[in-house]
Amino acid sequence: MIVAVGLAEMVRVEPTPDLAVTQGLMSGHAAVSAVAVAGWAALLWVYHSRSPWVIGAGAEEFRRVCAATLSSFGAVAVMSTLLNLDIARGYIAVALPLGVLGLCLNRYLARRFVAVQRRRGRMLTGVLACGAPDSIAALASSFARRPQQGYVVVGACIESGTDFGPIEVAGVGAVPVFGYDGDIRSAVAASGADTIALTSAGRLGPQRIRDLSWQLDDLDVDLLVSPGMVDVTRPRLNVRLIANMPLIQLAKPQYHGAKRFRKRAFDICFALTALIVTSPLLIAVGLAVRLTSNGPALYRSERIGLDGRSFQMIKFRTMAVDADQKLTEIIALNEVDGGVLFKIRQDPRVTPVGRFLRRYSIDELPQFINVLRGEMSVVGPRPPLPREVQTYDNQVRRRLLVRPGITGLWQVSGRSELSWEESVKLDLFYVENWCTLADLVIVLKTVRAVLGGVGAY
Repeated sequence: MIVAVGLAEMVRVEPTPDLAVTQGLMSGHAAVSAVAVAGWAALLWVYHSRSPWVIGAGAEEFRRVCAATLSSFGAVAVMSTLLNLDIARGYIAVALPLGVLGLCLNRYLARRFVAVQRRRGRMLTGVLACGAPDSIAALASSFARRPQQGYVVVGACIESGTDFGPIEVAGVGAVPVFGYDGDIRSAVAASGADTIALTSAGRLGPQRIRDLSWQLDDLDVDLLVSPGMVDVTRPRLNVRLIANMPLIQLAKPQYHGAKRFRKRAFDICFALTALIVTSPLLIAVGLAVRLTSNGPALYRSERIGLDGRSFQMIKFRTMAVDADQKLTEIIALNEVDGGVLFKIRQDPRVTPVGRFLRRYSIDELPQFINVLRGEMSVVGPRPPLPREVQTYDNQVRRRLLVRPGITGLWQVSGRSELSWEESVKLDLFYVENWCTLADLVIVLKTVRAVLGGVGAY
């Protein structure tokens, strides 16, 4: 913040022939900047940008930083107008973007450090899970799949009267079980937990949950209550107080209206920019494909898009021209479980140039033309083949409620390493919870995944 404001001051203050006047101006502006930095830091605190609940994972931390920064500079602009202060517009024009960029970069680097530490077993929040054994196992497994969020189940709490040994969780191991006789303090002390999570709140009842919260008043322990709903993100959840009873409202997924218009506008702007910026690369790749193998540079594949309509997806050709005819010869080598997707690591049909293009997803750049034509989106579910759609049930068919994407959660979560079930789960999660901010985050993660070449073949 100090660097951003300091650079803005350097741009704003113009030296005068009179050194004393220049020093006076700099001194006065420095005082204003000091107040601005203090107010900026205060708003970051007001917005809880360092809350343990948002640090380490998700986009909420960055959203709060940006919101606090915009509020801070908005306040500076308003005060400048009301008090007739001599604060140039260039001051805000320099300090605002530099401040946002600097703070977000700082948070990103800190987040990377914290994520590494958490994967090494440090900076973790120990959770004592209370509820049924199956729900406790599901919670422990979910935490284990996302170690960067910093939660680990250190114990399970099951009511006394039932003889339970340790709960075995795949990928986690044995979770010790502590008896519960109405007083949670002993289980908290024995497990060393920092947080209690109720995984089966419905079985405990409102009165017992209230008693449990009262017991935690004198302990430095947080209480989490699972609503029993999975694959639903925060923007769709709202807590409403109705008849003195807190109820969770689950908003319907939005596929139409202003939200869809914003997504389409983002797609058009992003696709145009991408095609213009990568045009030299597109020409070079097209020539490389044509000169190193027989056949056209582009390959058109029939895919199923929005509402089940078919379209021709455009890619750079990465295989021999007779690759489709040879599919039946190598179908038995499929490495993806379920039989719906076909992927093999060493596909003999792929050309040497094509293997390089696939590794860094360069072959997918022409799909921005599909985006401009309204057939695809920048971010969305994986575009399925017609034979895949024929196997869909009513649940999986919900993937077709939005346009398929060039990238998506499947692209940043393992790419070709994913199983069919994992791919479907990620696509359905996106369809149910998509928003513009999430799209931006996925695009940024895609760049990292593509540059690393992980899971691509």
